[in-house]
Amino acid sequence: MTTFAVPTVREAVAGTRFTDVRWVAETGSTNADLLALAADGGGEGVVLGADHQTAGRGRRGRTWEAPPDAAVLVSVLLRPPAPAVDLVTPAVAVAAAAAVEAVVGVAPGVKWPNDLVVGGRKLAGVLAEASWPPGADIASGWAASGEGTRVPVVVGMGLNVLSSGRAPELDGVAIACDELGGRPTTREDLVAAWLVALDRWYGRAVDPAGRDELWAEWRRRSATLGQRVRVDLGVDDLEGEAVDITPGGQLVVRTLEGDLRTLAVGDVTHLRPA
Repeated sequence: MTTFAVPTVREAVAGTRFTDVRWVAETGSTNADLLALAADGGGEGVVLGADHQTAGRGRRGRTWEAPPDAAVLVSVLLRPPAPAVDLVTPAVAVAAAAAVEAVVGVAPGVKWPNDLVVGGRKLAGVLAEASWPPGADIASGWAASGEGTRVPVVVGMGLNVLSSGRAPELDGVAIACDELGGRPTTREDLVAAWLVALDRWYGRAVDPAGRDELWAEWRRRSATLGQRVRVDLGVDDLEGEAVDITPGGQLVVRTLEGDLRTLAVGDVTHLRPA
């Protein structure tokens, strides 16, 4: 049986789109579970968390591992209009940073494309998975997807809360809320604050008039912009300065040769100034 106090969170998020909060002791992947629910017609706003995941998923086929009860492992089912799909990850990351700041009292930075970091160490990761309908431009390459096309998107977050039980190889790489030097917290406090903040920032993402505000907040919280970075593109690396983010979420890097490169994917390493 899970020890997570679901009623406490439901009470805290009353009035938001995220009142359908569900929690289990263990599952393979909350993202996978909600993708299955979406395929069965599940509605927007379902929240599923777990005390422990046996097959947690990260970007580029990686896994997310955490001891039971030591992290927030939670996913939400969204159905944004097609032009807002690429805004889901930044909305979730901004909301997570705001939640940690509000609850713990320490503001993490948002590292492109999907991490929260403090002092160069990873506090949280975000993974969004979209299920594009047949005929959508992302699936077929030809049909435009407008504001009227709703796309099921499941976005999951793993947020380190307790450092106890962490794998030794993650020392110096990961960081948890109890190491930030701020106020003590619980998973319930963090989940509730995140969902309240996400209701606001996801609302900006799905409203064309609110998207500039979302990107302004992302830039304000960015740990990447203005940094010298190395981007792993899979087949080679790109080094330069991260100078901007596009309206679609791509990172703009000024290379060492002075060219501007716009990157949709890649793993970023923050480098020390030369």
